[in-house]
Amino acid sequence: MQESIDVAVPVSTAYNQWTQFESFPQFMGGVESITQTSDTRTHWVTSIGGVRREFDAEITEQHPDERVAWKSTDGESHAGVVTFHRLDESTTRLMVQIDWHPETFTEKIGAVVNADAAQVKGDLKRFKEFIEKSGGETGAWRGNVDAPPTGGTSDAAPANSTLPDASTNDPDSGGPRIS
Repeated sequence: MQESIDVAVPVSTAYNQWTQFESFPQFMGGVESITQTSDTRTHWVTSIGGVRREFDAEITEQHPDERVAWKSTDGESHAGVVTFHRLDESTTRLMVQIDWHPETFTEKIGAVVNADAAQVKGDLKRFKEFIEKSGGETGAWRGNVDAPPTGGTSDAAPANSTLPDASTNDPDSGGPRIS
């Protein structure tokens, strides 16, 4: 599924907020919590349509002000990418593409009637409200994660990636995403 929304903030503000994964429950329906377990890994707890799931996801590619891509590494089978497009100095278009495979009967019915697309659209509207009303991002991580050449999964950073120095909390220096 694909959805997009225009937000009235500069591209860097939209991107910086999107890298604050632990803030997602504030605007994503059904997301109970996200815990950042490393620079490229997160643990999700969701409850959607009465189905509670826990799974891990890995950032597979990330480039400041351009894109963040991810895939699940266990549990729920999904992958996605959000790209950030500068429309002008104070407006950004977020484009989200998600590929997932419904497992339960309820999820399959929901996919048939496009409930999943409606969920993503609602999440994007809540992100828009969140970022526009907040007056700025709650933190940032501006490191790069290059896509793996073979699509393999590893806890190690790709050889040519730029990861933050965990000893700093300065977002512009590549410090931790969670602030």
